[in-house]
Amino acid sequence: MLPSILLALLVSSPSPCLAASAPPAPALALAEDEEVQDKRPEIEEKLDRLKEHVDERGDEDTQAVTLIDELVIEFKRSGPKDRADIVKGVSKCLEKKRKELSEGVPNNLLYVAAATALGEMGPDATEAISKWIGNKKHRSNRALQRALILSLGKTKDVKAVDDLLDLLNDKDNTLIAAAAEALGEFGKAPQKVRKEIFNDLLKILVTTKALADSDINDIPMRDRWDVISAPITTTLQTLTKEKITDPEEWQRWWNKNKKGDWGDPEEGGED
Repeated sequence: MLPSILLALLVSSPSPCLAASAPPAPALALAEDEEVQDKRPEIEEKLDRLKEHVDERGDEDTQAVTLIDELVIEFKRSGPKDRADIVKGVSKCLEKKRKELSEGVPNNLLYVAAATALGEMGPDATEAISKWIGNKKHRSNRALQRALILSLGKTKDVKAVDDLLDLLNDKDNTLIAAAAEALGEFGKAPQKVRKEIFNDLLKILVTTKALADSDINDIPMRDRWDVISAPITTTLQTLTKEKITDPEEWQRWWNKNKKGDWGDPEEGGED
């Protein structure tokens, strides 16, 4: 049977270079009375086998993805030392070179699987993910960069918010859209965080719409609007539980509510 990460990648895209970041199977939770064990020999063995597969220059990437899938499941059962080792081992997959499938078409099977898996490891993986976003080894690999950005949001680590907000200033529309989508993962963050995210996204939404409308011949700006408007709007809706779609209406809503109490999750402010 195909591993769940590999299956998700194959189903989500007809080409490995376009494979996005469909999540792997949910990690199994510990039973309440199950003791967490750390530095387990089976984790070391899986990580050793992962390295062996990855070192085969791409010939055994399918087997590597299978092990990544297993390690995602093991992660939730692990103590802090094993968790750190799993994050490190999976992150190292991104260090290995892979030949392009064809000119300009990266071989992303291993890379996107690793990026997606890291997103399932929560705040433990925030630093590991962040170091690969914009890294010169993979900067031009847009599909991988998008997967990494989405995974950074998946961690739901508020420490990742500043990096995601910085990405809203990227020149690449695809990556701006990915950052906006990733920020939608913070719908249950404290209201101070949600307001900061909202404010930055609204500025970009309103400004881009105004520039796109002011000059019908400004094709790059109109293209930007087409790419980023939907994910920004969706995240604004997630942060506020409002169904507004028009930028001007969003601005009016913000002017009225930016100083109000949006409520914190523990106070029932979020579903």
